[in-house]
Amino acid sequence: MSTNTLRQEQLQDPAPIFDFIQGVGKVTAGTLLGVSMLASSVIAGGLVGLAISFRNLPDVRVLRNYVPTETTYIYDINGTHLTSIHDEANREVVPLEKISPHLKRAVIAIEDSHFYTHHGINPGGVIRALVKNIEEGKTVEGGSTLTMQLVKNLFLSPKKAFSRKVAEAVLAIRLEQIFSKNQILELYLNQVYWGHNLYGAETASRSYFNKPASELTLAEAAMMAGLIQAPEEYSPFVNYKLAKQRQATVLNRMKELKWITPEEEQAALKQPLGIGRITSFPGSKVPYVTQAVVQELTKRFGRDAVLKGGMRVQTTIDLKMQRLAEKIVSEWHNRLYYQVGADQMALVAVDPRTHFVKAMVGGVDYKKSQFNRAIQARRQPGSAFKPFVYYTAFATGKYSPESIVLDTPVSYPDGDSYYSPRNYGGGFSGAVSIRRALEISLNIPAIKIGQAVGLNKVIEVCRTLGIQSPIEPVISLPLGAVDLTPLEMAGAFATFANNGWHSDTTFIVQVTDSSGNVLLDNTPKPRLVLDPWATASLNSALQGVISQGTATAAQIGRPAAGKTGTTSSERDIWFVGYVPQLSVAVWVGNDDYTPLTAGATGGGFVAPVWRDFMLQALQNTPVEYFRPPSDFEPPSEN
Repeated sequence: MSTNTLRQEQLQDPAPIFDFIQGVGKVTAGTLLGVSMLASSVIAGGLVGLAISFRNLPDVRVLRNYVPTETTYIYDINGTHLTSIHDEANREVVPLEKISPHLKRAVIAIEDSHFYTHHGINPGGVIRALVKNIEEGKTVEGGSTLTMQLVKNLFLSPKKAFSRKVAEAVLAIRLEQIFSKNQILELYLNQVYWGHNLYGAETASRSYFNKPASELTLAEAAMMAGLIQAPEEYSPFVNYKLAKQRQATVLNRMKELKWITPEEEQAALKQPLGIGRITSFPGSKVPYVTQAVVQELTKRFGRDAVLKGGMRVQTTIDLKMQRLAEKIVSEWHNRLYYQVGADQMALVAVDPRTHFVKAMVGGVDYKKSQFNRAIQARRQPGSAFKPFVYYTAFATGKYSPESIVLDTPVSYPDGDSYYSPRNYGGGFSGAVSIRRALEISLNIPAIKIGQAVGLNKVIEVCRTLGIQSPIEPVISLPLGAVDLTPLEMAGAFATFANNGWHSDTTFIVQVTDSSGNVLLDNTPKPRLVLDPWATASLNSALQGVISQGTATAAQIGRPAAGKTGTTSSERDIWFVGYVPQLSVAVWVGNDDYTPLTAGATGGGFVAPVWRDFMLQALQNTPVEYFRPPSDFEPPSEN
């Protein structure tokens, strides 16, 4: 029988119910089969009665005149339209015969292998799911058919409740009475969500594989079918390895059903896949920003509310500053690629007074890579982490910028060996002030201070500043032995810039529905989270980094503070700096973690990028000065 023809007999699963639930407890197969048959009868009979009584359920015949839902609009902080999001805008409906037989079989195999033999519900599937869940001690399998999934997505809320499941089953029975199996399958394949705002097989196929759904191979179809349960999680755009694992699961299921041969399974697994690109927001003016905003909205409100709810979203982004950030990244990438071999950059600008993200560039070219390095790439900040250590020291009341620390050899037990930190370029400076140690970025003093104040205290400060990435109290933590995002760095330094006042860093100002009702209000609610004297002391020391330290290339003709960062082997180079009105983090590196050219440093190659951006971003912005430590009372020693 050809695998290119979809036939009812191919989709039948001849295995009896007890084959799926054998081995549960000490119940015999005969007893279990009897229970299954009885339960099936009760379920089927009960639902027939419910079908008569549930007269207030939606009329499934409206599917013949299915209309689109409302569009969501996204704007910058000044009301400039950035993009529109709508589920129907990303769906192209195609007839069933224009969808690859491979995709039809793959979807049915993994989602509902009895599709062509049940009448909307599959009592045997419910029993199998029940037994499987009992075996696992948790919900690992559902009993929904394709028809039930279709009516749930179109008519019912996603809330998990018995009443909803019953209504789902009743509607499924009604749908099967009105539409043929092929009509239902066509509706399902055109309606189902495939991730990244891609609805329907045609749109998803063109995005994932640059081809119409009619041309999908077995390998491509199996990967797409595997996405349905958790589209963003299993997406090859997000996690190709996990997408391949799901593909293997689908192919194995098709083999078990004897819809493909073992040889076809192996050939599909080995077939190279030409993954396309996300086509969800072709009209977005700022795709890296749009991507981040949609992710945040989805987390708060759910995917359906974002795509169908007609939201009006005011972002924090200043489109003029965003365009400047994109221009700076593009121009400097062209230079740095040849100077130090860097293939990527990220830039994030945060307003310290509100913690609003004013501009964000997640890479050098969104069309080539949708990975948003500003919020998704956790990279080691190197010495740019040191301000967190020194602030912690100042906040104890035992240290000031003028406190002396010895830059001399030291070793610490580290497992079965010893850790002996070294300064960049080698050598020792002897007795130095913390101010000078920060200005010239000495490593040994930072390690010693970290040990003195306690690394867990440093981590507490990081959490207070909004850093959520995992942090371990390893001895080398003060030198940036932790993976953080550019957004986390810019947001944390923004609190220093605002002299210890902190709000949650956000991309979104406000969200309303189409009637103007407020759904989310992110009006800043600043709270003092850092000691003002300790923060002012840090600001004073970090100004020296720019005026006479490792970041003299960042001088912009007004008071500014910041810190350079360079990791071992020059895999990551940073500059994070700020004035009272703007905090900006710039990261440069390679996606594959290959080292940059020897000698590449944050001070030498990233500080000039920051300077270029700040000079243009702050045009017509008044000069403001940081408050000196003398304005505040030092904390008592603790």
